[in-house]
Amino acid sequence: MTYAILAVSILLAVGVVLWYRRRTRRILENLNRMLDIAMQGDFTEASFDETMLSALESKLAHYLAASTVSARNVQTEKEKLKALIGDISHQTKTPIANILLYTQLLLEQPGNRDCLDALEGQTKKLQSLIDALVKTSRLESGVIALHPAEGNLQTVINTALSQITPKAAAKDIQITLEPTDADAVFDPKWTEEAVYNLLDNAVKYTRSGGRVSVTATAYQMFSAIHVSDTGPGIPEEEQPKVFQRFYRGTEHAEEEGVGIGLYLVRQIAEGQGGYVKVSSQPGVGSTFSLFLPR
Repeated sequence: MTYAILAVSILLAVGVVLWYRRRTRRILENLNRMLDIAMQGDFTEASFDETMLSALESKLAHYLAASTVSARNVQTEKEKLKALIGDISHQTKTPIANILLYTQLLLEQPGNRDCLDALEGQTKKLQSLIDALVKTSRLESGVIALHPAEGNLQTVINTALSQITPKAAAKDIQITLEPTDADAVFDPKWTEEAVYNLLDNAVKYTRSGGRVSVTATAYQMFSAIHVSDTGPGIPEEEQPKVFQRFYRGTEHAEEEGVGIGLYLVRQIAEGQGGYVKVSSQPGVGSTFSLFLPR
């Protein structure tokens, strides 16, 4: 009798375990089905009883409905922001172009040369500021997406160098480039923008007759583009601040620029999984390094 009771108990226990496992598997299959349907965007509640699964279906349906509304709101705000940025860019181009045109016409006439030179310089500064702000806003808001792809860094560096060469020549600054076969995963257009900003920054703060050198190095996880100059250098306490928006060094407040170029470089680097850093010694020069994932 004892053995019979024990055998029945074991059978009952096995039966309960098998039933529980089957029930658990059925619940997991239902949850998996619910998630698959939810990922396709077609989720609706299948039952309206008092079971825990029905309650979970109801909560999931409410959550997805709220998420859909939130996603729509975010997309709507993005579209509004995109339109606003486009309007600002479009509406400011014409008056700035007209100011520059009239300034050039007045410069051809004698008198008031100093005032007109100042007006032209400030107008170009305003144009540069607006262009930089529009680019930065588009990146920050996600209106423009970066599209990294594997490629060689030499082409990007060459293109950026061709743009900065006239400005360097005007200041009698020698730019040297060490050829490289380093590769990385990057967005060509925006990386070119970042490299140009690093070169522009180097030329801007290097005195006439100075030197700027460009090299690229491939490491295990990243490849880096290094831009070195023989400028005045950056004090150690200011180095963590140079990538902030609108930051200008205390000793270079009168230099041209609006303090947004290096900030844009950081945004571009971080947007494609990279980073940027500076190494500098006052009186010797600075090296800015743009790291891009391989």
